[in-house]
Amino acid sequence: MKAIRIKPIKKVTYIQLLLLHLAIAFAVYVFPILSKLIFLGTIAFFFFLIIIKANKNDEALLAAAYITGAELFFRMTGGAFFYESGKYLVIFFLLIGIFLSGTSKKTIPYWIYLFLLVPGVLFSAINLNYDTNIRTTIAFNISGPVTVGVVGIYCFYRKISAQRIHHVFLAILLPIITLTFYLFVYTPSIRDSLSGTASNFAASGGFGPNQVATIMGLGAIILFIRLFTIKSRLVNFIDLFLLAFVCYRGLVTFSRGGMISALICCIAFFIIYFYMSDALTKAKLLPKIVGILGILFITWLFTSIQTFGLLDKRYNNQDAAGRVKQDVTTGRAELISTELDAFFGAPLTGVGIGKIKEYREAKTGVSVATHNELSRLISEHGVPGLIALFILVVSPLFYWLAYKPSIYFFAFYFFWLLTISHSSMRLAASGFIYGLCLLYIINEKTTLHRKPAKTP
Repeated sequence: MKAIRIKPIKKVTYIQLLLLHLAIAFAVYVFPILSKLIFLGTIAFFFFLIIIKANKNDEALLAAAYITGAELFFRMTGGAFFYESGKYLVIFFLLIGIFLSGTSKKTIPYWIYLFLLVPGVLFSAINLNYDTNIRTTIAFNISGPVTVGVVGIYCFYRKISAQRIHHVFLAILLPIITLTFYLFVYTPSIRDSLSGTASNFAASGGFGPNQVATIMGLGAIILFIRLFTIKSRLVNFIDLFLLAFVCYRGLVTFSRGGMISALICCIAFFIIYFYMSDALTKAKLLPKIVGILGILFITWLFTSIQTFGLLDKRYNNQDAAGRVKQDVTTGRAELISTELDAFFGAPLTGVGIGKIKEYREAKTGVSVATHNELSRLISEHGVPGLIALFILVVSPLFYWLAYKPSIYFFAFYFFWLLTISHSSMRLAASGFIYGLCLLYIINEKTTLHRKPAKTP
């Protein structure tokens, strides 16, 4: 495994794609009905692309990547017909890809993982309250774990070129840029939306700040990676501007989890990239990283000024008056505590899928959805969930030790682990990005075809 730089898609094409996705954001803001039409068009386009190409170049992965980046935009603008459409489509496209191009024989751990989820479904069907919609409750809570399993089966030890993985990155990034610009149009003035140091729904398009910050963080990670791996000054300049823009919109959500996770993932990528680079590349990295950090510092400073210093207080765990809040986890520690209690109360079977919310309400009188997929998995599935969780956490680490599959491994592995710890699996992003760390990246070298020398 080596740290390499690749040529991007044509500069003009990249700019055209960006302009198209900016136009989509503006068009949907003006005519909201277009969101459903674009959603249907996106599904049709990628479905026929996969079928026509027979998934010979991982078109299914490209489709799943685009849906991952676009999920929150379509959910926010009413384009998705079902709340969980993003996860369903990721599963759908990748299953088609598995059918057309198969998968590695090494995926047995992920088949076992999916099998371990079945008992929880059966137990949940008989354990949920009578007035609970059993079908929707199970579907809502199981879609995230199933997404991880299907993505794992598709991606584990699948060989993909360095050029193609950057196409996948771009497929994730473009709809995130659409969402970012949509948020800017939706709330152009951040100062008018401020209401203390709590998570800012107004600056998040009226949607969940935690989810928005998570997607903004993912966009920041991809842009940061591109700044080091794409060989083009123009593209790097555009990406640096987009990085500042995405970070700004992520910061003003006042939801810390997504942005802190992004920072950790970027550091993880940089460490591996630096370690794998040759001496000449390492010498060039210092001025580049200083420049990037300078832009990010200016972005933070600008955001702090725009929020009258409330951003600094938020990240210092203070309220608007500057008083330190007692619970830095904003209630998540208590949620985890009740989920662990549920596990110890029914360790063999768990309380059943979707039951933990009812369990918490019965115990504490508060009906709150879980924020931590790790504790939710064991509380609702019991010992089978604990084994399933062990498979998810350990399998990639053994894979890394054996093959050193890519320089992106730890950035994506940490994104999955951190995201499910603060935002559960509300988005397809955590499951899909988990799969990307399982890919085996092939560093292709250009072959020169020379004409034979003429004999005298």
